[in-house]
Amino acid sequence: MTQPFRIPSAGRLDASKLVAFTFDGQSYTGLAGDTLASALLANGVHLMGRSFKYHRPRGALSAGAEEPNALVGIHRDAARKTPNVRATVQEVYDGLTAISQNRWPSLSFDVGAVNDLASPFFSAGFYYKTFMWPRWAWEKVYEPNIRAAAGLGVAPDKPDPDHYASRYAHCDVLVLGGGASGLAAALAAAESGASVILADEQDAFAP
Repeated sequence: MTQPFRIPSAGRLDASKLVAFTFDGQSYTGLAGDTLASALLANGVHLMGRSFKYHRPRGALSAGAEEPNALVGIHRDAARKTPNVRATVQEVYDGLTAISQNRWPSLSFDVGAVNDLASPFFSAGFYYKTFMWPRWAWEKVYEPNIRAAAGLGVAPDKPDPDHYASRYAHCDVLVLGGGASGLAAALAAAESGASVILADEQDAFAP
């Protein structure tokens, strides 16, 4: 396995557990526990998306749920498509299929990037003034084309075939966040005799 941007013997991942996934049809290998962003970066892939309006090239900016740039689509089959998934929180698994969004015909060559060249003419809210006349053209011409040029992922167009279960739990103290302070707060509450639930968005608490 060749991953030129991964630091050997660093991090919490086990190099013996490999997973295969694809991004825009290209096959890659990551480690179990990798996020899609970390696996792509390890393989030297830095371009993960395009900006909303000007289609400028974008890579991962953060390491968690606050990620604004690396938004991808996760496809399982024709009916199971999830748009706008943050690559920084999506864990890779064998057979994961991810695609980039907001580009055509490809992420590396996006025709929409021509908007960037015209950005000096696209001031904030310019379309509310520029596309006022003729009035009939807004609904028939202007708005459909503006909506097609902007936007991110495409919502699924088939019924969801999956069924979901709900679980209800009750506690005296709910602690959000499994960092050092969250763990300390949960421990203190539990030692006082309270029923505690410790919740975190990650798959493991902070070491």
